[in-house]
Amino acid sequence: MDIHKETATYRVNKVFNLWSEALQRYVVVDFFVPPDFELHPASFPILVLNDGQDSETVKILHALRQLGSQKLIHLPIVIGIYAGNRKQEYGVASQADYKNRGSLAGTYTHFVMQELLPYAQKNYQININHPLNSIAGYSLGGLSAFDIAWHHAHVFKQVGVFSGAFWWRSEPVEVENPDEHRIMHQVIRNSAAKPDLRCWFQAGLLDETDDRNNNGIIDVIDDILDLSVALVYKGFRPFYDFTYHEMPDGTHDPPTWARAMPHFLRWAFGKK
Repeated sequence: MDIHKETATYRVNKVFNLWSEALQRYVVVDFFVPPDFELHPASFPILVLNDGQDSETVKILHALRQLGSQKLIHLPIVIGIYAGNRKQEYGVASQADYKNRGSLAGTYTHFVMQELLPYAQKNYQININHPLNSIAGYSLGGLSAFDIAWHHAHVFKQVGVFSGAFWWRSEPVEVENPDEHRIMHQVIRNSAAKPDLRCWFQAGLLDETDDRNNNGIIDVIDDILDLSVALVYKGFRPFYDFTYHEMPDGTHDPPTWARAMPHFLRWAFGKK
């Protein structure tokens, strides 16, 4: 069932019954369709969002309307996927964490790549090869988005990670080696080649208080910094291939991500 709603220049199509054979459930998806999309669908990039149920609280439409009215960005068609079982469907596809969380991450990736995108191609004629195609997510959804982009950079050329859960690990924290066993860091180090991918990371100084290695830097930021080092070793160039947006008063919640959203949209879809 599609519910159509006009919101300023964007039309919002809510799909309640997108059946996923992989996930064995119905998935709710919002399609935020920009003006004149049907006239030239191939000219519009896509932005796939994990945790699409949070699109209102992160004010995605407000940011799109504002930046679009100022002609600062190339308007994307946004595909917001409502989360199901987050702790199982989000994560790293190749490996569950040490508590077996993320056990369905590979299945979720299959849904995105083999079910959702073909549905969008059929119903919206999206351009699967657009050079600005992006995927993004918040917290655990950000980890999922990064993992999907890393392994499918032929589709997603850009990824946005808001307060990403890069602490996701294969073993519990060891006092003597507190930074070992982080799964996504290991995936990057073990990758045979550098994907053609641009990365945007956001974190707030108030995201959390945990500091497992007692170096005075909260874990969410430490994890991004260490991930950045791994990216550099793979050939990524700071500021060109990846960037980091730090918010001194940022916390781990949708209001913070709403304030960060315009920065991400300008980075991903900004007009030169």
